[in-house]
Amino acid sequence: MATTYILQCSDGSYYVRSTTNITLRAEEHNDGLCSYTCSRLPVKLVYSEEYETLNEARHREMQIKRWSRVKKEKLINGEWKKI
Repeated sequence: MATTYILQCSDGSYYVRSTTNITLRAEEHNDGLCSYTCSRLPVKLVYSEEYETLNEARHREMQIKRWSRVKKEKLINGEWKKI
């Protein structure tokens, strides 16, 4: 299984990525081991979606990264069933 996830950083920014181990990856972010988020700690996992393959998760990651902040927030808040 693979996961596409969105973190909310302490500065309010969103960070979108994919992983095969969401628990470990979230810990790594909060331990300061990731370049973008290390200066924006703490981070909070605000959204995730599971996929069969990492390739599928990365495809979704790229899609979400192109979205506006407003559209990401609608996804996070469950305001759209399918975007």
